[in-house]
Amino acid sequence: MKPAIAIERLSKCYHLGAGPSNYLTFRETLSRAGRALWPRRRSALVAGVSSVGNQDPLWALRDLSFDIEHGEVLGVIGRNGAGKSTLLKVLSRITEPTAGRVTVRGRLGSLLEVGTGFHPELTGRENIYMNGSLLGMSGREIARKFDEIVAFSEIAKFLDTPVKRYSSGMYVRLAFAVAAHLEPEILVVDEVLAVGDAAFQQKCLGKISEVGRAGRTVLFVSHNMAAVRHLCTSAILLDQGRIDTVGDSDIVIAKYLQALTTAGSSGTSCLSHNEQFGVTFKGIELLDGAGNAVPAMQTGQPIHFRIALETSIPYGDVMATIGVHSLVDDVRICMFNSWVSGNELRLTPPGTIIHCTVPNVPLPPGNYRLTMTIKTGNTVIFYFPAVLEVAVVEGDYYGTGRLAGTSWCGLCLVHHAWGYASLQSERA
Repeated sequence: MKPAIAIERLSKCYHLGAGPSNYLTFRETLSRAGRALWPRRRSALVAGVSSVGNQDPLWALRDLSFDIEHGEVLGVIGRNGAGKSTLLKVLSRITEPTAGRVTVRGRLGSLLEVGTGFHPELTGRENIYMNGSLLGMSGREIARKFDEIVAFSEIAKFLDTPVKRYSSGMYVRLAFAVAAHLEPEILVVDEVLAVGDAAFQQKCLGKISEVGRAGRTVLFVSHNMAAVRHLCTSAILLDQGRIDTVGDSDIVIAKYLQALTTAGSSGTSCLSHNEQFGVTFKGIELLDGAGNAVPAMQTGQPIHFRIALETSIPYGDVMATIGVHSLVDDVRICMFNSWVSGNELRLTPPGTIIHCTVPNVPLPPGNYRLTMTIKTGNTVIFYFPAVLEVAVVEGDYYGTGRLAGTSWCGLCLVHHAWGYASLQSERA
């Protein structure tokens, strides 16, 4: 049986700095086609270097070849800019490839931009029909599934209200409910679990899992490794537009996390630079309670994070977050957030040192990955998914001289106390 999707030497090239292209006349089109027939021009095109002046080519995808079988649930993972979304857009025929060939056997439905096509002046009811039509559903199909869509979205009482009055959560619920009730043979999903509250994300996860169990082919892009592991039997790791690893999802996820932690293992080197916002991350150091640099954290002991940033733009009212993720399944265990703790931060040129102190580390022994996010208002001016891989060594968290073992203490430790009273004294 032929695969559901066959990808052969697929490449997609963009040109940095390319301005909006003017429409060509028929004469200009023929002229360019004629010049491309010369051997030198033809070889240049095959090599991917087109006649776009001196603009730098950016290969979002480069020479991808693999098959996706019918009924396979494939996770697509990789860092930001690895080519994941570009791959799905090519498969969904949103953009044309520069080279290569894609063969899709079956009806394909896409969940790429949840809510695309909603009209703010129309009611929820009207948008269900309009958005469903844009996604390829027939009027009869939408009518048949209308009650299911409304029940899934949980916004029945607001169905005849214009969506411009919806909260962001209500908007996302309705948009996903419409898109999730497509019945294609192939479903392409891109980061839909990054929106909504935790309960709704779990509901979305269950819906996608249901599609996979029904024997349909699913391509699932996500940075949530726990979701990829739960949903996908196999995965593909992309790196700078190329295939790094293909195979069992556990093996591919482990390779991805290893690459992240290797990239973030140096606590003092320059790891990332955001030109748009003028912020450069210089490094993070761990200091103990006495201010000495340490290679690891200890359960129950204080730890001090020292984050060095360079900036060319002053920022006030900055929110910084350090996330702590387990290396086994990439679950975020806890986070340290300056806004929640009530601390105001600012970034001033040419550089700023941000400090974060945790009085007693609540983590059991093990290896963890730290993420770093800096926001001003709702704008993320810096994000790095692996600033440091750090070990936590055993310590006396409760101050009792008894150590909490790694096999039964859970994801984090919590201070608590026990007592007792006899039944007789309680009655008295």
